[in-house]
Amino acid sequence: MATSTMGAAAADLEARQLLILRRVEDLELAAQQHRLGALSLSDAEAEVEAGDTEERLSALLAARGVHDFAFRRVPADYYDRPLEERRDLLAADSVAQLCKSIVMVNTKAAADVVDCSNPKNSKYYVVIVQYMARLNAENIKNFLYTLNESQIPKKRFNMRLAPEEESLMLTGFVHNGVTCIGMKTDIPVIIDEAITKLDEDFFWLGGGEVDLKLGMRTSQFLNAFNPFVVKCS
Repeated sequence: MATSTMGAAAADLEARQLLILRRVEDLELAAQQHRLGALSLSDAEAEVEAGDTEERLSALLAARGVHDFAFRRVPADYYDRPLEERRDLLAADSVAQLCKSIVMVNTKAAADVVDCSNPKNSKYYVVIVQYMARLNAENIKNFLYTLNESQIPKKRFNMRLAPEEESLMLTGFVHNGVTCIGMKTDIPVIIDEAITKLDEDFFWLGGGEVDLKLGMRTSQFLNAFNPFVVKCS
């Protein structure tokens, strides 16, 4: 009788242990599903956030009359690749269409020139130039001197690449994501004359994020934003 009672107790204990193990497994599965759900939510939020940039710039372009434009997502190693591969990733016609927007600062501006309120004599300019080209800061200096009808001494113009932190503060865009569309500050824009002479009438530049590129019809961009066209390469 005692043996039978002990056997029943052992069986009951084993059943309880199995029940506990199943409960633990259920809890672990639920926790895993929760983590996966949170990860998926983070990915979705990231996509929404990324989509916000594209949506905002699209609205700005459309409002200014630019209707022929496109966005492309590129791989994380985009800038490690040769220009020919970048061209193919964007489905561009030539590497000549691949451009960048760089913020330049006039380091010799007069003490009272501290912002971008005067497009003819601004502290900062955004220059759009081809990746394949060599920027000639002297040409920009001569252009600004002539633009001001020689009323400002030429020594007051010395265009240099703005520090990365200043570029971010002025544009709101990080390095390799800078675009002249939708900047935090209304910085005067200079576009290299060579871009305006491309047969394709289309060019690519940063789209507001490192892995987002924006292409648009050059003629529409010129009409909409009226940049200074300068032979700066």
